[in-house]
Amino acid sequence: MPVHTSGSSQGSHGRGAGLGLALASALAFGGSGVAAKPLIEAGLDPLHVVWLRVAGAAVVMLPLAVRHRALLRRRPALLAGFGLLAVAGVQACYFAALSRIPVGVALLVEYLAPALVLGWVRFVQRRPVSRAAALGVVLAAGGLACVVEVWSGLSFDPLGLLLALGAACCQVGYFVLADQGSEAGEEAPDPLGVIAYGLLGGAVVLTVVARPWTMDWSVLAGPAQLNGTAVPALALLAWIVLVATVVAYITGVLSVRRLSPQVAGVVACLEAVIATVLAWVLLGEHLSAPQVLGGAVVLAGAFIAQSSTPAKGSSGPVATGGAERELSARGTAA
Repeated sequence: MPVHTSGSSQGSHGRGAGLGLALASALAFGGSGVAAKPLIEAGLDPLHVVWLRVAGAAVVMLPLAVRHRALLRRRPALLAGFGLLAVAGVQACYFAALSRIPVGVALLVEYLAPALVLGWVRFVQRRPVSRAAALGVVLAAGGLACVVEVWSGLSFDPLGLLLALGAACCQVGYFVLADQGSEAGEEAPDPLGVIAYGLLGGAVVLTVVARPWTMDWSVLAGPAQLNGTAVPALALLAWIVLVATVVAYITGVLSVRRLSPQVAGVVACLEAVIATVLAWVLLGEHLSAPQVLGGAVVLAGAFIAQSSTPAKGSSGPVATGGAERELSARGTAA
């Protein structure tokens, strides 16, 4: 999903608006897990929550899909891969992980994706990576070891950690897809159209997998417990669909139109911080000092890996060009 920044958007006003939109996107995405976990604990299956999120957002984005219907003919493989990996895969694995491990831990594991994509670049594409990018990978891996407290034999559910890692792997697939057409200029697929069709495709896949007709719909008519406070389940679902999905995607795409992918990607790293803080305050999921320090190291590693990428066309080592776009205009997939 290529992103192009016009010269006129580089003024101070454009950068200020872009930073505001990027922050709004990080905040919106960061609140998805906090709103979803009470629904899961109220009795909804994680896959059913994912289906409600994706299907609801697909309905909202349907007008954009109609507007960009030519993409179905021009880039069917891109749309199918985006829907399967960036939407269905990331969301299903992430929400399933939430049912077993804290929100902050799940998202920090998912943020290994910028490091994992370097493995794709180095060993699949056989392209060199910079030393700074390699250092970022080492830092991210070391920070993750602190987050999951490996010295105590993994203090979290191993299956939950594997599911979170699955979300990261699905994002790697999205990184590869996100870079398709980046050299096409004006012929590049419109990001909003790709998002709309990705949500529609993801909804179709998840309908088959989640089987929503077996869902306990009565849960949505009752309350869910948010750290001991009763909150209408429908209100939480509305937040997930409208804010944590539709608003998050749109503000992310608009922000990258005004910022460089590197800057927008750095701001997007705040999503993990926001999610951890919200889970701490609203869900009572407290992390230990080593886990907080490890989370900071994970984010530092992701930042170094992203910021070490040279400009397009450079002959130097490369790292995560596609990852920067994803972190700027997400799809987590979180």
